[in-house]
Amino acid sequence: MAGHSKWANIQHRKGRQDAARSKLFSKLSKEITVAAKMGDPDPEKNPRLRLAVKEAKANSVPKEVIERAIKKSQGGDADSYEEIRYEGYGPGGVAVIVEAMTDNRNRTASNVRSLFTKHGGNLGETGSVGFMFDRMGQVVYPASAGDADTVMEAAIEAGASDVESGEDGHVIWCDFTDLAEVSTALEDSLGEAESTRLVWKPQTTTELDLDGMQKLMKLLDALEDDDDVQTVTANFEASDAVFDQLSA
Repeated sequence: MAGHSKWANIQHRKGRQDAARSKLFSKLSKEITVAAKMGDPDPEKNPRLRLAVKEAKANSVPKEVIERAIKKSQGGDADSYEEIRYEGYGPGGVAVIVEAMTDNRNRTASNVRSLFTKHGGNLGETGSVGFMFDRMGQVVYPASAGDADTVMEAAIEAGASDVESGEDGHVIWCDFTDLAEVSTALEDSLGEAESTRLVWKPQTTTELDLDGMQKLMKLLDALEDDDDVQTVTANFEASDAVFDQLSA
């Protein structure tokens, strides 16, 4: 996942943050509305909604936007979204998983397929690359949360399965079914997390050179810009030298 972290930083430095922030708010609000509509509108009684609200708060989504998204779920005119997962390969043979929420399956499928084709990828059948990833709960803390030993102790106590600590911070992993409980326990010991979400964790990664990364980033950026797409995950990796060239 280090590749994704650096990719996000490059996007930020390239000045896309304002448009990306607005789109992120929209995607997080949609997840809140869907989670609240599928279960109880009270986050304390709805684990999925609780996680969605946590992630929204971690990304500085205003309280009134969160409340409006929950309220929208209870209205008779609330949009009905279908959750769909697309799988395929991007440039360089990188495996890609796209998660979408849509009110028009045909539109979304057509858009996603078109983006894969346009950017040198190939959309496959469901399950074509999913076996290369593990569904996991991920909680991210900044380096200021504590040293590696402190965070590891808190993670073990909370029921997490693994911790990756580095100069940029700490990534804590747990079984996806335990994310709500683990994140709550971590919050008690380490404070509020930077991110709390369900992710697809690659079992292996594909190394790309500069040309491969440039081609892949065009595909990933295009997919993330689609209004129906919620998340995009790919099993790529690249050297620090390549990322430095990309961000130059």
